[in-house]
Amino acid sequence: MKKRMLGQNLEVSAEGLGCMGMSDFYGGRDEDSAIQTIHRALDLGINFLDTADMYGPFTNELLVGKAIKPRRDSIILATKFGNRRSADGKFRDISGHPDYVREACDASLKRLDVDYIDLYYQHRVDPKVPVEETWGAMKGLVESGKVRHLGISEAAPATIRKAHAVHPITAVQTEWSLWTRDPEDNGVIATVRELGIGFVAYSPLGRGFLSGKFQTIDDLEPEDTRRNHPRFQGENFAKNLELVKRIQELAKKKNVTASQLALAWVLAQGDHVVPIPGTKHVKYLEENVAALDIELTAEDLRLIDEAAPKGSTVGDRYPNMSTVNI
Repeated sequence: MKKRMLGQNLEVSAEGLGCMGMSDFYGGRDEDSAIQTIHRALDLGINFLDTADMYGPFTNELLVGKAIKPRRDSIILATKFGNRRSADGKFRDISGHPDYVREACDASLKRLDVDYIDLYYQHRVDPKVPVEETWGAMKGLVESGKVRHLGISEAAPATIRKAHAVHPITAVQTEWSLWTRDPEDNGVIATVRELGIGFVAYSPLGRGFLSGKFQTIDDLEPEDTRRNHPRFQGENFAKNLELVKRIQELAKKKNVTASQLALAWVLAQGDHVVPIPGTKHVKYLEENVAALDIELTAEDLRLIDEAAPKGSTVGDRYPNMSTVNI
């Protein structure tokens, strides 16, 4: 398995595994299948697993902890805090209060059944609490040995700089794909490159849309929350499908799948970039891992950029964008 460096000293597999969909948001759950997928990922050399306390809520950390228990020492485990949900799944608020940071970390350690977390992210920035205060508490977690590296998700360049000044950021996690190219324009990519921070690209397949599996909204399960996302609705869906068809045409010429071409594009953006495609199926996991062997030429990248230029996707990323990129 190829490796990449996040920040100054966290080496991970060049592709990670996002575990969210195994427990939440995307419909059907099957713990046995999910654990089988995680184990297959480890066998293929993926050692970078991504979860969060809010996934489930809480149950995804329990699942991941159970799956990795026999092989903990060989795994880079990332989880997150900040999005607070009650046990029934309702969203409460975003919290970056120092006391909550410590409380959330202890709860995650217990659910994961581990002694330390390799990479601990602030999942969303709390506009009510200065990021320096939140990161002061996160720095304390590193000093206590509970956490080894720190990250931040969906943060604006100025916030990244403020947090980095308190304690070095190992990774910024933000959505980035041919479906979402915002980080190229909003200064995030330029900022992490300047500061030597790794970039973890979540939803590198556009929440599965870039795979071409979804031809109508009815291809999503009734309880799948993507039904509520603007990009999956009405005319937006049809227009975004045109983008996917262009990617599929290019993929066919290279004898790869649309998913593989989309992942190869993310991987080609720099050695500091690590995509974490999520799946709960071994079949799609193996397809995603095969993207690591795809070499894109300058001409390939030019054609892909023409097929999916910045700003070509229609609709907001989330139903409520007010808590994104603060």
